[in-house]
Amino acid sequence: MTYPQKGEIYLVRLPGQPKDKKTRPALIVSLDIRNRLANDVIVVPVSTTLRDSPTHVELALGEGGLTQRSMAKCEQITTLDKSFLIRGPFSGKISPQKMSEVKEAIQKAIGVVL
Repeated sequence: MTYPQKGEIYLVRLPGQPKDKKTRPALIVSLDIRNRLANDVIVVPVSTTLRDSPTHVELALGEGGLTQRSMAKCEQITTLDKSFLIRGPFSGKISPQKMSEVKEAIQKAIGVVL
C-alpha cells in the first residue's frame, strides 16, 4: 500500500471549498511514519503567485514535478484528511535543500526562532 511521503507534491482540494472549486498543489511536510499511520497529512499549499516573503520558499519549474515556478506558502501550513488528496505524487520529491528551506520558513511562520 502506498502513502504520501514527506517532500512529495500532491494535487489537493482545500476543506470548506465546493467540490468544483479549483484544486491546488500542496507539499507534504509531515513525517513518513505519520503519513502511513494517520488518516491525515500535514501540508503546505503551493502557489504560482510569486511573492517575496520570509515564509515563502521558491520552487523551480520541475521541482517535485511542478509544471511552473511556484512558491510554498509556509505560513499556511495545515492538516488535511487524506480524502482531500486528489492525485499525486507529481514526480519524486523536492530536493533536501528545498525541504530544509521549507522547514526554516515554517519555523519562522510559527514563531520558533532558530
